[in-house]
Amino acid sequence: MRLNLRALAAKAVYTVLEQGKSLSSVLPDEQQALHNPKDKALLAELCYGVMRTLPQLDQRVVSCLSKPFKNKQRIVHQLLLVGCYQLYFTRIPAHAAISETAEACRQLGHENLVKVVNGVLRNIQRQQQPLAENTPTLQYNFPGWMIKKLQAAYGDDWQSIVCNSQQRPPMWLRNNYRRQSREEYLQQLHQQGIEASPGSSDDAILLEHPCDVTQLPEFAQGAVSVQDGAAQWAAQLLDAQPGERILDACAAPGGKSCHILERTRDVELLAVDNDSKRLARVAQNLQRLALKAQLIHGDAAAIDSWWQGPRFDRILLDAPCSATGVIRRHPDIKWLRKPADIAELSKLQAQILDHCWQWLKPGGVLLYATCSIMPEENHQQITAFLARTADAQLQPITALQENCPSDWQILPGQDNMDGFYYAKLRKSPTA
Repeated sequence: MRLNLRALAAKAVYTVLEQGKSLSSVLPDEQQALHNPKDKALLAELCYGVMRTLPQLDQRVVSCLSKPFKNKQRIVHQLLLVGCYQLYFTRIPAHAAISETAEACRQLGHENLVKVVNGVLRNIQRQQQPLAENTPTLQYNFPGWMIKKLQAAYGDDWQSIVCNSQQRPPMWLRNNYRRQSREEYLQQLHQQGIEASPGSSDDAILLEHPCDVTQLPEFAQGAVSVQDGAAQWAAQLLDAQPGERILDACAAPGGKSCHILERTRDVELLAVDNDSKRLARVAQNLQRLALKAQLIHGDAAAIDSWWQGPRFDRILLDAPCSATGVIRRHPDIKWLRKPADIAELSKLQAQILDHCWQWLKPGGVLLYATCSIMPEENHQQITAFLARTADAQLQPITALQENCPSDWQILPGQDNMDGFYYAKLRKSPTA
């Protein structure tokens, strides 16, 4: 049986919330069942919308149920979240949203619960109650533990961080310096009627409105790539030079590797990742852009197991992290992360950082990066590393020109960018 769009949405939400998979890995599989691009977009809207507003939707649905769903019936709860989101946050006519969601319940094999789904959604529609905001979690649709950590780290700024993390993200492009100048590509966009403006880094372009990549001039030929403005600073801050050997540790999906190669010719770049599926995406990106790098399926914390060559002139360590800086792009992170994850990730980051440092040449540069906004993974991580590493020096972020910080925490929404962190470390020439 071909499942309708609401059933596919419930399956995706169930897989994320009940099985702990990321929405970005689950959604494409469900979208394959749809052929119309508008249907694919609506499926994404429903899934991402539920993740953004989960506590409020959950509270509203639970208040209308006499008893909770358990075991295999849990997917019906996720289906009700999808139905509730349609009633509160979309322009879909209520009768269509309710009937399609009830039909999805039948398609998912729960014929005996179709009347329950229909009744709950009709109650919600009829009552027209505003969604609850009587706790911080309900008011901000953020987990309480995460709010407390942000309050401790950022004081009065925590609310703006949370609110910016709830916004829909803008679309950034990275101009391919090998193909044309940024100004030339901005002109091409203007000729196509696509409004855009330059970002703060050298190759960044911010679109006024997101669009399908097929609308972008010469996209298939490698003229531009899609990459957030914050992530584009990595290649610029690493500042690779011709003739150098570069290691991009934890490289997938490859945007930063490609950017390094676009900006600097005649470098030897090794792109490493321990996830073979994600490493395949690096290969795809390199192919579209007609770039070459050595791809290695390996662990950045065990370089000696796959590399017996000389040490590296520069290392980009985009470390595994909580991804709390990119929640606006991946709202499921709020529900997949647990409080204990931060300490575990910090420990892993320290191990990888220490190991990569051994493979950096004397006088070489290591750029540490995360898409986190948690101090334990960022400033505190680097402070601890410097305290235990005698031959490491923190270099100021001079590319910013004004008020050059010793390390750089970008917060979500700052200059329309994702949350990101950078620290540039140089190894003593006599190490």
